Amino acid sequence: MKKSTLAILSLLTAAAVLSACGGKNDNNTASPSASPSGSASASASAGGASDLGGKILVLTHRTDLVNDGTMDKYAAKFKEKYPKAQIEFEGLTNYATDIKTRLTTGEAGDVNFLPSAMATSEMPKYYEPLPDSMFDNVYFADYDAFEGKRYGITTGVNTQGLVYNKKAFEKAGIDKVPTTLDELYADAQKLKDAGIIPLYMNFGAQWPMGSWGENTYSYVAGDAKWTDTLISKDAPFTVDGPWGQMIQIGRKFVESGWVEKDLSTNNWEMSKGEVASGKVAMYFLGNWVIPQVIGAGAAADDIGFFPFPYDNSGKYNAPLGGDYFIGVSKDSKNKELATAWVNFFVKESGYDTDSGFLPIDKTAEPKVPQMAEFKSFNPTFVESEAVDPKYNEIANKAEIALGTGSVDQDLIVAKDLQKAFDDLNKKWAKAKKDLGY
Repeated sequence: MKKSTLAILSLLTAAAVLSACGGKNDNNTASPSASPSGSASASASAGGASDLGGKILVLTHRTDLVNDGTMDKYAAKFKEKYPKAQIEFEGLTNYATDIKTRLTTGEAGDVNFLPSAMATSEMPKYYEPLPDSMFDNVYFADYDAFEGKRYGITTGVNTQGLVYNKKAFEKAGIDKVPTTLDELYADAQKLKDAGIIPLYMNFGAQWPMGSWGENTYSYVAGDAKWTDTLISKDAPFTVDGPWGQMIQIGRKFVESGWVEKDLSTNNWEMSKGEVASGKVAMYFLGNWVIPQVIGAGAAADDIGFFPFPYDNSGKYNAPLGGDYFIGVSKDSKNKELATAWVNFFVKESGYDTDSGFLPIDKTAEPKVPQMAEFKSFNPTFVESEAVDPKYNEIANKAEIALGTGSVDQDLIVAKDLQKAFDDLNKKWAKAKKDLGY
């Protein structure tokens, strides 16, 4: 299943990466503090009212979990608390597109995953406010908020780094993971010499390429709102800046033959088996991909995860971003049960662990063992924040296709990187002027 990068959308704000299940890009500037007034929703989120019953329909992008029975497993667990409840699921293959249509036609079920690009001002038209009690110690509590009410809660937390096959490292004689950029380069060459593809970039799939810039540069800069600082500039993109820094590393991997030979073909699904078998040593993606590699045949103990060493300092930032956010449909006829399901799904179902996410509760320790390894390197986490929407507005006007991975593709294979950035800056400056910024 495809992951869109750290949801961190808007290029974005910092993490996540991050998300094959989905991402969040909300550019929200609201600072909500008030809880919605519905006492029924509040009691449902608190886990009471065991006599709650009826039927609700949940729309989801996780067609894989619908098809393999995992969602039914969650529903069965929910019924232990609410025996009279019936939960039905509908998986949408083209979720990002289909959910927008379903919302406008009133066919979005009782619960669904919010469109990542929906403006917060639009949310009251389609979603029921969620109670404040649901958001205690929760990451990104105010992302889907408008005028003091919250309409969505994140389903998981992503970070981003290098997912690796320990057996492949051992075969190449690598006895510890690299903690500097020079060590990463040296290990990549050792892997190549051992007949192992050091890193599957998934260039042909396009969307994973966001790891090399668009979903990376804010945390490399150490500022979740770094894109806000670029709005006033006519030439914001530089070779020696955070974006250029990551692009140059990606170019080094391509030029050195440390990635797949065929850059043109989308081999995403196949690549998971290659990493699982050890034919490929690494991915540069989010923690969400870990269970997918294990599902492709790897032993869980053979897969590790560590922060990307983007320089030689030995100290690194890493992003934190929310995956898809989930909410209760405004058109639901059973909002109390729907609210209870949302609260259960994000906090008790086990979906976060099954999907390789960090818990949404800031006080909870992740159950995914690879995250313990990642945190052992003591990265400084840069938590995704809402950013100024003008950044995306200018980029869209300039027809700079941020958020797709295509710009990073172009930069990594550009004959002249400086000229490529100059061209981006010219388009940016014109769009900025046309918009009056």
